[in-house]
Amino acid sequence: MKIAPSILSADFGRLSEDIEAVVEGGADWIHVDVMDGHFVPNITIGPLTVEAARRSTDLPLDVHLMIENPDRYLEDFVGAGADVVTVHQEACPHLHRTLQKIRELGAKAGVAVNPATSLETVRDVLHDLDLLLVMSVNPGFGGQSYIEASTDKLARARVMLDAIESDAELEVDGGATASNVASIVGAGATVVVAGSAVYRHPDGAASGVRAIRSAAGV
Repeated sequence: MKIAPSILSADFGRLSEDIEAVVEGGADWIHVDVMDGHFVPNITIGPLTVEAARRSTDLPLDVHLMIENPDRYLEDFVGAGADVVTVHQEACPHLHRTLQKIRELGAKAGVAVNPATSLETVRDVLHDLDLLLVMSVNPGFGGQSYIEASTDKLARARVMLDAIESDAELEVDGGATASNVASIVGAGATVVVAGSAVYRHPDGAASGVRAIRSAAGV
């Protein structure tokens, strides 16, 4: 299992220190949530913050584009240092072409599906994925509670990926905590995004990462 702390929950006034803290705790990736105020009801960060994160760590930057028309910005985010770029199925009318573009730019390509979006909508692009992201909250804000039906959805996604012998990562984003991560990993997730559970841990972000890994038992 890989743990990808979301800097959405970090203190942007001390971003470098907050990234260093999760690296110390054993984080595997750094997750960057990009929101545009259109696709989701919130505005967060852009390529300049990705550049700042890139200067702070050598860990892979997992950039999650919750934006309309992501094709316009793929080059900017890859150029800023993104190692993985994930777009939403719901925002891409020509999804296969978008995934090809991400790979052409030199990054790994991911697709996210919202809680109400069927996995069937991405079945035809599974062979083109490096990562499949199952949203376990409705995107737009950090700190939301995990949608319990997501565990079954993860299990079904795991079956779909295994059926084609895909080595794509299966990521979950939203509401992951030390109390539910064991069932999440048991359902087949290989990457767990955690924001509030890490950065709001009473003993600090490094302890938050360690607590999730310990609870996962892997």
